[in-house]
Amino acid sequence: MDDWTQDVGEVLLEEEVIRAKVKEIARRIEDDHQDGDILLVCVLRGAVIFFSDLIRALDLPVSVDFIAVSSYGASTKSSGQVRLIKDLEASIEGRHVILVEDIVDTGLTLSYLLRNLGNRNPSSLQVCSLLSKPSRRKVEVPVEYIGFEIEDQFVVGYGLDFDQRFRNLPYIGVYSPGSDH
Repeated sequence: MDDWTQDVGEVLLEEEVIRAKVKEIARRIEDDHQDGDILLVCVLRGAVIFFSDLIRALDLPVSVDFIAVSSYGASTKSSGQVRLIKDLEASIEGRHVILVEDIVDTGLTLSYLLRNLGNRNPSSLQVCSLLSKPSRRKVEVPVEYIGFEIEDQFVVGYGLDFDQRFRNLPYIGVYSPGSDH
């Protein structure tokens, strides 16, 4: 069997570094939401691993829901077109909502989600993202909880994918097909 990870070059963030950052983000959320009763919304599919680790690290009552959008397809560049694929199950009106993303790149997807969810009258709406690429921003968006700022590289692993591959890697690496590693 071929090494299915051969297109992953440099390891950008090791598993242990990610684990420590998730715990740090959880403590910050707890400090900001001591009254509890927050709704964490996972942006599928990329954030699912981060989301799972984050909710297990939180020591306060939370509810969860899921939303899915698409802007990449099988490309390494965002198309700029955002499509809602799966909507929330429950109403968020009057709730404290934290949208959990894998990565904030151009800001277009997040801007769309913030407008869409903001129109539903939550009591508060914040964003938590494991990764941020500020150099790629086309739209400035508020992100209250950021794990890591990274350079403009296409990354995979820990939920992030290329054409649905590499999500199950325990680390985050740079996708570089065909290069010598």
